[in-house]
Amino acid sequence: MQRKIPQRQCMGCRERKPKREMIRVVRQPDGTVSLDFSGKLSGRGAYVCPDLECLRKARKSRALERCLEADIPQTVYDRLEKEMEAQHG
Repeated sequence: MQRKIPQRQCMGCRERKPKREMIRVVRQPDGTVSLDFSGKLSGRGAYVCPDLECLRKARKSRALERCLEADIPQTVYDRLEKEMEAQHG
């Protein structure tokens, strides 16, 4: 029997895609917000497609902030942009 692939919704384009294809932003129990490439950090997670356009939409609508119930530091957005540029580079 084939295993079910977990789906997550992108905070930018709102499409549901396989969890492994997306980048997780996590608010850890101590309140810090960071990127989680392993998908294993504890805390509340929100997902974004590895696409700069999705990141721009999520940033403009403040979807990540609402989902994580926390302010997203500029450094997290900068790192997300760098990772996406590196992947598509």
